[in-house]
Amino acid sequence: MVTSLRVVEKESMEDKTKALDAALGQIERAFGKGSVMRLGDDQAVEVQTISTGSLGLDIALGIGGVPKGRVIEIYGPESSGKTTLALHVIAESQKAGGTCAFVDAEHALDPVYARKLGVDLDDLLISQPDTGEQALEITDTLVRSGALDILVVDSVAALVPRAELEGEMGDSLPGLHARLMSQALRKLTGSISKSDTTIIFINQIRHKIGVMFGSPETTTGGNALKFYASVRLDIRRIGSIKERDEIVGNQTKVKVVKNKLAPPFKVIEFDIMYGEGISKMGELIDLGVQAGIIEKSGSWFSCGDERIGQGRENSKAYLIDHPELATNIEQRIRTNAGLISEVVLGASEVVNTENKDVEETPTS
Repeated sequence: MVTSLRVVEKESMEDKTKALDAALGQIERAFGKGSVMRLGDDQAVEVQTISTGSLGLDIALGIGGVPKGRVIEIYGPESSGKTTLALHVIAESQKAGGTCAFVDAEHALDPVYARKLGVDLDDLLISQPDTGEQALEITDTLVRSGALDILVVDSVAALVPRAELEGEMGDSLPGLHARLMSQALRKLTGSISKSDTTIIFINQIRHKIGVMFGSPETTTGGNALKFYASVRLDIRRIGSIKERDEIVGNQTKVKVVKNKLAPPFKVIEFDIMYGEGISKMGELIDLGVQAGIIEKSGSWFSCGDERIGQGRENSKAYLIDHPELATNIEQRIRTNAGLISEVVLGASEVVNTENKDVEETPTS
């Protein structure tokens, strides 16, 4: 009795396999090869990434950068570094031979500043659309071409629906912006994945009225973008960097609020210098100290037997003048990236190694 039962089970499994193979064949004939696939097939399952231009943020994201073929949202208060971070991603993609586009719905892109951050303006596609519908149609067409690596939309708040532009000042059109974003993301999400294009939506913060408990902050454009985004980054200015009496940059904190590809809630701090962008040397010093690669004794920084400098700003200048040492420190930090990601860049605040040159300001 037991033997006959096993034979029936074996035949049943063979029938199921044949039925599945027939179904897969039918689907491939109808919708094309690759419509359904086994996850363990030969095709690569690792996510390809593009560096953010910040070594610490690459490590905090857990995969070495922003993922390709996904939706990314960068949001924060005004002048916190949202566009700067997006332009750094474009610059890194262009260095690797990628093609990038910038949909400037705010009509506020500064090409001189973009060039200083390393963006190749000759190869950058830029659009300054009149309406939200036009911006998203341009985005959809560019993504479907399959030729782009990065597309930045700056910003969601500036995607004004056509009905709002054609209406009178003061007209109430509730939910129009949210419906526009929801429809666009439903349409875009499939082609984004197939084309391996990374779309970065820059968003602004608004305050909900009458919230008694919890944070009153929210982002514009409804909830659709929160669901569709694989990575959401909250960027804030937390301090000013002074050189004598002159403010020369901002100390910036980024929190990975959502991450579908690695553990979220990592926090990283870096400097954004005016006219230069993210300070790579400042990050090397901070991450090097946290990883034990750079030693800090009082206000002096040293790497092995070599003294780097007294004070953080002097140490940054020394690394700029000695690129071989900076490259060596960066390689060692990348080698220890797993350790840094799990231990140093945990959900708690990153240890602040700033000296007296940084003047703290309250977070907005």
